[in-house]
Amino acid sequence: MSSSTAITNIATLVTNDPSLGDSSPLGLVRDAAVVIDGDRIVWTGASSKALATDNRVDAGGRAVLPGFVDSHSHLVFAGDRTEEFNARMSGRGYTAGGIRTTVAATRAASDEELERTLTRYLAEALRQGTTTMETKSGYGLTVADEARALRLAAAHTDEVTYLGAHIVAPDLADDPAAYVALVTGEMLDACAPHARWIDVFCEQGAFDGDQARAILTAGRAKGLHPRIHANQLSHGPGVQLAVELDAASADHCTHLTDADVDALAHSRTVATLLPGAEFSTRAEWPDARRLLDAGVTVALSTDCNPGSSFTSSVPFCIALAVRDMRMTPDEAVWSATAGGAAALRRTDVGRLTPGAYADLTLLDAPSHVHLAYRPGVPLVSGVWRRGVRVV
Repeated sequence: MSSSTAITNIATLVTNDPSLGDSSPLGLVRDAAVVIDGDRIVWTGASSKALATDNRVDAGGRAVLPGFVDSHSHLVFAGDRTEEFNARMSGRGYTAGGIRTTVAATRAASDEELERTLTRYLAEALRQGTTTMETKSGYGLTVADEARALRLAAAHTDEVTYLGAHIVAPDLADDPAAYVALVTGEMLDACAPHARWIDVFCEQGAFDGDQARAILTAGRAKGLHPRIHANQLSHGPGVQLAVELDAASADHCTHLTDADVDALAHSRTVATLLPGAEFSTRAEWPDARRLLDAGVTVALSTDCNPGSSFTSSVPFCIALAVRDMRMTPDEAVWSATAGGAAALRRTDVGRLTPGAYADLTLLDAPSHVHLAYRPGVPLVSGVWRRGVRVV
């Protein structure tokens, strides 16, 4: 039998439902309460009108918002690329080739080592308010290693992505066509049962547009829905391909033409921006303002990986997005919650509305704006996931 809990005395409640609050996209409710029954939200409204419940939690005049939805990460890996980062910060540019270092370490690691790393970073993200986290394979690049990465990931998160097409495997570097055949054939057969999504790194040094189309189309035929690493390091066909194939998200979106922006604005494909990658590589920032003003749905994610964005902190990415990508604090918070949910085609997370999962974050601050206003400060003081307080 489930028990009910009312969280009352909330200074600012972010619902992400304009009809429940102040008509803004965040659906803000002041002096609010939220009621949880079992693993779901059953009511939100004024604190003075909170329903009778089995338990009561006083938020103490602090802010509550949906748990962050991190829709892009790479957590099944081994090894460390400290030396690469140190060298890059001393003047060497980032290219896709660094992935090979992690591939070698991941192949050599045991299942236990990989699972320990995966659960460590999932827990680290949870402590910072992330209650839903997508993660990918992509550091095995053999049939067995990709399948085990996805099997391990699927034991710990619902949002699992097959990324056999991260780069061409070093073993087949001289025969990319043979590797594409493997990714769309035997490897796909082994990996599809463990994944929901298929992804490809469409970029110079990785896979071109024709290869990416073949990979995503093959995955779709096996019941996996497309997402794509698009237009990160240079202009390319990734965004247009994402829209053509109704990909849930086009991720990175740094180098865009007006036609790319227009295509995204007239599609269901979410532009997922990953400011940790630009921070960690000193690359050009994506122009979030340009996308938002055109009507594109934007998500914010960490891209947590050992090479180009080794952060699991969505609050840090929110602060970067506001400071360096010209997003408002409201836009950044929406993109890290409802936007991430849209990038995963989910309506049961990323919002605090009746029927949604009771995934919520309590800040040690009166407003969500403090996530950008007080960067680097550990503001998350409580996290509920599926109705259970876990932090």
